[in-house]
Amino acid sequence: MKKRGIKKVRKSKSKKVQLEKKEIVIKKEEVKIFSDKILNLKREIGKVVIDQDEVVDGLVRALICNGHVIVEGVPGIAKTLLIKALGAVSCCDVKRVQFTVDLLPTDIVGLTIYKKNKGFEVIRGPVFTNFLIADEINRSPPKTQSALLEAMQENQVTIGRNTCVLPKPFFVMATQNPIELEGVYSLPEAQLDRFLFKLLINYPKKDKEKIIMKQNIDLKPFENFALKKVISVNDVIKMQALVKKIHLSETIEDYIVNIVDATRDKNGKYAKYIQWGGSPRATIGLYISSKAEALMNGRTFVKPEDVKKVVLDVLRHRMILTYEAETKEISVDWLIENILNEIPMP
Repeated sequence: MKKRGIKKVRKSKSKKVQLEKKEIVIKKEEVKIFSDKILNLKREIGKVVIDQDEVVDGLVRALICNGHVIVEGVPGIAKTLLIKALGAVSCCDVKRVQFTVDLLPTDIVGLTIYKKNKGFEVIRGPVFTNFLIADEINRSPPKTQSALLEAMQENQVTIGRNTCVLPKPFFVMATQNPIELEGVYSLPEAQLDRFLFKLLINYPKKDKEKIIMKQNIDLKPFENFALKKVISVNDVIKMQALVKKIHLSETIEDYIVNIVDATRDKNGKYAKYIQWGGSPRATIGLYISSKAEALMNGRTFVKPEDVKKVVLDVLRHRMILTYEAETKEISVDWLIENILNEIPMP
């Protein structure tokens, strides 16, 4: 009787292992399907936006993480065009809000109006979309900037006494100009922390600029590029669910925690340059975005290289430097890279 019982246990264990292996195979196939779609998506965007591969990667990565992005770059470098192209190839609705000093919160989220014989009616603002471009977000005062806080964190907005749920997916790409200091308002730290990434968009290479010069959208309308719709809204939602299932080992969890903790270490080598380090939201950001990087590369598991790939984008807007760092013109990126070199990679 005992032997039979052992055989039954062994059989049940072997069946369980077989089922687990089957699930892994299905998962790999699913990851491969979506990684191929992402590759096609980036190729389509590349028809319009030239030589900005890293920024495109950051946008796609943030989208499948269900996060938001702030993009910093000089005017005329295709910041708005990027999100417009991303919306076009993903079948998502795109709306743009130009932030100005006189913009009101109700201009973004909407308002309640009274109609005779009909009572109060909610008029929805441009925030009710899939992709929202918050153009030059630092040109509006903090009161207006904070209108996006609830939307970005909870995917809902409150208009009067009504709480309205936003469509899925909901993705905010805010832009800001780093060279103008007059008539701008720095974003509050609480709002900056709600952006998953801060991406820096730089000038294109000399040889690529010739291509941009010939096929710019001033001479050729955006519609003439005939971008293909590579992924659907449902695909985006599925990817956002799938990315959570990507395996991340305990060793890499420790690696992520060590990186963020090093930015807060008051006895560390670079402590005199850091006033405030990364928040727990930075740890969460590294955790989910490294999974997204693995998914984009067609893998079901995270490598340490995936973490290193996303560290700058996740941390550069979450660290506050000291006056000494500013006087010595030490950048956040330089500090993060040096801190990263001090931490052993698993």
